[in-house]
Amino acid sequence: MEHTGANPHTRGVAEFVSGLRYEAIPGAVRDRIKLLILDSFGCALYGADLPWSKILIDTLSGLDSTAAVGLWGTGRKLSAPHAALVNGTLVQSFELDDVHRQGVLHVGAVVLPALCAVAELNPGMSGRDFLTAAVAGYEIGPRVGICMGQEHIGQGWHSGATLGVFSAGAGAARGLGLDAERTVHALGIAGTQSAGLMAAQYGAMVKRMHAGRSSQSGLYGALLASKGFTGIEDVFESPYGGFCSTFSRSEDRFNLAELTSELGERFETLRISLKMYSCVGSNHTTLDSIREMQARRPFGADDIDHIVVYGSQVTVDHCGWKYIPNGVTSAQLNLRYCVATLLLENEVFVDQFADAVLDDPRRIALAEKVEVLHDPAITARGSRFRHAVRVEVHLKDGTRLDEQRDAPRAFASDNDIVNKFRNLAGHRFDAKRVDRLVELVLGLESLPNVGVLIEALR
Repeated sequence: MEHTGANPHTRGVAEFVSGLRYEAIPGAVRDRIKLLILDSFGCALYGADLPWSKILIDTLSGLDSTAAVGLWGTGRKLSAPHAALVNGTLVQSFELDDVHRQGVLHVGAVVLPALCAVAELNPGMSGRDFLTAAVAGYEIGPRVGICMGQEHIGQGWHSGATLGVFSAGAGAARGLGLDAERTVHALGIAGTQSAGLMAAQYGAMVKRMHAGRSSQSGLYGALLASKGFTGIEDVFESPYGGFCSTFSRSEDRFNLAELTSELGERFETLRISLKMYSCVGSNHTTLDSIREMQARRPFGADDIDHIVVYGSQVTVDHCGWKYIPNGVTSAQLNLRYCVATLLLENEVFVDQFADAVLDDPRRIALAEKVEVLHDPAITARGSRFRHAVRVEVHLKDGTRLDEQRDAPRAFASDNDIVNKFRNLAGHRFDAKRVDRLVELVLGLESLPNVGVLIEALR
């Protein structure tokens, strides 16, 4: 393979990131990014006292005595890279955070920890500059995911981890005010650190840490590039050892043009979804389908003979496997378990994943009645429809109900998002602190210094 060093797409991404200005961001995107930020902070605050979070915090605190950047929901500080690792893990700690469905990326979990670390290391960042940097980060990672297509996660890469380095690097680079040349290197440094294996979904705590690790890698990229350290200048384009050529089976499996297509005109931030179920995003379309059918013809767990879910090959591989109790992570990522949970409790949120119910015989028996099958026609529709499903519910009285959905329900209302934040943050802070955080995030553009928000998260 001939290496030309040409980097029109890496350069195009870097020029967008370094050149983005608050005034150029459409009002709808400004409004959406604040809601997305609020949601990620709520997820992190809920996660601050979970077992895997505490192990990570305690371990790193024993290794790192630097008190530079705060760990959200705690009174502790660590060095900037370790704080990004922890805070990203907190956001992803209970399958509650945002997801760009086509790009297959939890965006806030990788962008915000790196960006907040930059803001703490360089006090005085305004709310407008913070929002601008956040948008830069939220725009880039999803485009890398769209470029790679659904085969990337189908190969076994945890896309939220592999793609996340580019969102984190872009947000941190814009937060530092890097020019296009240094942003190219920030992306190139971040990209070579991409990693994350999807087998973590079967019960490993490390699945929670993937986003934090990506945020840390993106932060490293921006900080090192700011000092003149160089990275892979054609990190996306290189035919040998580039991100796209290495993380895809063959060249026809990715589309470099997607990286810069309508960049600055079509905002992927508006296509980032929020979770109202505490489980992997691939399960949400099926759960919404069952609720739609229940609205038309009420039924419950005792009425079920069997259920068949037809989905893409990625859905089958990612969440359609036989449920075997192996901790909270595997339950939250298993479609069969989540369907059983919805039928038994009419909800799939944080309280539905207590340790005591993970091996509940009734729940396991109901999960056994759920079958997840590949529909080649859904797979053929491409990554934009990878969460599409066709659900058949067969009742004991002979009734058969059908629902076909291309995606979960539309973006939640502002009120629903704020209420979700209050619910989650209320596990960690009192009502007065929670109200203050809502006020600060939703009024970010008026803050002369985001330090007041970052301090309120501690």
